[in-house]
Amino acid sequence: MNFKQKFMGTSHKNNSLLCVGLDIDEDKIPKSLFESSKHPFLDFNKSIIDATKDIVCAYKLNMAFYEVFGKNGIDLLEKTIEYIPKDIVVILDGKRNDIGNTACKYAKTLFETFSADAVTINPYLGKDSVTPFLAYKDKCSFILCRTSNASAVDFQDLNVSSLPLYQIVAKKIKEWNENDNCGAVVGATYPGELKIIRTILGDHIPLLIPGVGKQGGDVENTVKKGTNNKGEMAIINSSRGIIFAGNDEDFSEISRNKALSLRNEINKYR
Repeated sequence: MNFKQKFMGTSHKNNSLLCVGLDIDEDKIPKSLFESSKHPFLDFNKSIIDATKDIVCAYKLNMAFYEVFGKNGIDLLEKTIEYIPKDIVVILDGKRNDIGNTACKYAKTLFETFSADAVTINPYLGKDSVTPFLAYKDKCSFILCRTSNASAVDFQDLNVSSLPLYQIVAKKIKEWNENDNCGAVVGATYPGELKIIRTILGDHIPLLIPGVGKQGGDVENTVKKGTNNKGEMAIINSSRGIIFAGNDEDFSEISRNKALSLRNEINKYR
């Protein structure tokens, strides 16, 4: 089963385009877990997964929140991935890349060592740095195109041959999609650009869309401008707004309610 088959299967089964970001933060996890559990971070992740696994299409783990803990964080990352149901897409968000030889090692680490279904990568070094990731034909590489942060304009709006750079990147993503395993990262905080990128990429390339929730992206605009003509091919991520919605012992129930509400709001505009 390749990435698209897995993603679409769970998306249809759970009627969902919602991705929950499992970005652990020691300062935001309920204090009660540190008192009651020997493995508070892992138990936190397990509780969130148990509470949301029937209403998501994917989970995204930002690697920075795990790597900061060193070898214990890598162990936590591996055990969290192992706990996620096998039919749900796992996206490792590390925004990795380098020259070709090093990119091969990054790709092997993320896709083989950690068994990710999809990754985020940086296109700045050009095609030969992206090719090692795309060699994994059953996986998906979400290439940074228009990021959700405010300073994205510093480079991504620069004109290149009369087009903003992010549009050049979008055209390259479509060109590189020979194995039908490219995706694009496009922030919900830039709805106008989101619509343009969807038009450039067409209906068959999936978009990973961060920026709803705490970053302020509008759900209606995100869905209407980011999905294809069937209301599909978008993975809409929310992290902090869901997993840290509650800070008491009932945190997982509150997170479930937040996730359910966001999934239903997304579906309202599909």
